[in-house]
Amino acid sequence: MEWLKRIFNKKNGIPPARLPQVFFTNTLSAHKEVFVSQKPRLALMYTCGPTVYSRVHIGNLRAYVFSDTIARVLISAGYHVRRIVNITDVGHMVGGGDRGEDKIAMGAARERTTPEAIAEKYTKLFLDDIHDLNIDTDNIKFPRATEYLKEQIALAKTLEEKGFAYRLQDGLYFDTQKFPDYGKLGDLSHVKLEAGARVEVVKGKRHAADFVLWRAAKPNDLQQWDSPWGRGNPGWHIECSAMARSLLGQEIDIHTGGEDLAQIHHNNEIAQSEAASGRTFVRYWMHNAFINIEHEKISKSIGNVVYLSDITAKDLHPLSLRYFFLQAHYRTPVSFSWDALEGAASALDRLWNLSLHISNESSRTSAPSEARDRFLATIRDDLGTPQSLSILWETLKSEDYSPQEKWGLLEDADAHFGLSLLHPPVHTALPEKDIPKEVQVMLVKRTEARTKKDFAEADRIRGDIERSGYRVDDGLDGPVLIRTTL
Repeated sequence: MEWLKRIFNKKNGIPPARLPQVFFTNTLSAHKEVFVSQKPRLALMYTCGPTVYSRVHIGNLRAYVFSDTIARVLISAGYHVRRIVNITDVGHMVGGGDRGEDKIAMGAARERTTPEAIAEKYTKLFLDDIHDLNIDTDNIKFPRATEYLKEQIALAKTLEEKGFAYRLQDGLYFDTQKFPDYGKLGDLSHVKLEAGARVEVVKGKRHAADFVLWRAAKPNDLQQWDSPWGRGNPGWHIECSAMARSLLGQEIDIHTGGEDLAQIHHNNEIAQSEAASGRTFVRYWMHNAFINIEHEKISKSIGNVVYLSDITAKDLHPLSLRYFFLQAHYRTPVSFSWDALEGAASALDRLWNLSLHISNESSRTSAPSEARDRFLATIRDDLGTPQSLSILWETLKSEDYSPQEKWGLLEDADAHFGLSLLHPPVHTALPEKDIPKEVQVMLVKRTEARTKKDFAEADRIRGDIERSGYRVDDGLDGPVLIRTTL
């Protein structure tokens, strides 16, 4: 195992230098804590993945850019990160309760196909989306719930044998009253769960918060399997616990997901995992905030969804969305608008052009600087991405740093941000015949102003050009003009 080889120098048996400190806000404690992995230089991380009954929207995608940024920070600090992102292809009921229609079955009915076909289709689209967002999928395992049915059944059986589960006519339920710490994530223990509000009314349940581990099959269920409790299918919550135990072990370092999963889904994961093992399931719980449109959470049920394909259809690079996410701290809700996204796209284009200039000036040779030190300290302090972006911009624009120092900072920024800063996409200028005469005149005047170092006038003209439907960026061979309107 490669990570073990890095723990000790094989020649002299001397452990390597101490790793730099990384801080994360732990939802479990509600405090910022220094990260300490269970095993030296190895971090085990599980991220709640998509239910593949339809395409994921940009609100969903924030969770995967968030977890990827965590991994990048840890890798840069010297850790090997073993990652799991599950694929839910059975068991997730519409609304997240224990009853109703399975989302996969709903998707299959909608498109008049099989659950297997619907899961395959939307798994591929999900993987394509996160690949376009520069998430390194080669280093992540994507297990499917239907591939781990034996493990889910075994875990449910263990819970029943230990007295944490009871049978009803419609399935096997976890008894939350037998687990004294139930609700400790987000301090839900002080919140009274009322049946019919956030949880379903199910006849025979001992407590409103009790949740299904295995549900009895209905006659028309498209997905059902044999179990000690008869034909049926697994509950949604148990898949994550079973796959985490199977692929990472009974105790893992980091578990991530959207903040909407913390109260119910993740508390249920904790209860069933720790009841079965008697050990701490996760040491650091981390959650990202919502993306909102017009003050409402992006949601398929509301219908206010935007997909990555909508962004690329407008000729915006998919990494514009990644930059948009990084402009805000992961625990801060973000309001999406097309103007805000286009602003992020414009900023990223300028960053790419700066990188091209600095690549040429530095001959791609890096040097240390205090700016790099500040950048690393900031990004390692609970993923301070907005502050780190500010340090990057200030440094690249400053005349106080050499091209080599700037290139060194770009190397660090690229490793943490995943924005292709070292190898930016190449822009092609519009042919002169396609540029309106008045815009050509403005472009010439802006170049003259920059030559005279009259940057205020150059910026004013840039604004006039943008209001004419074009964006101007400064490439290695002169200004690059990009049409922003049809």
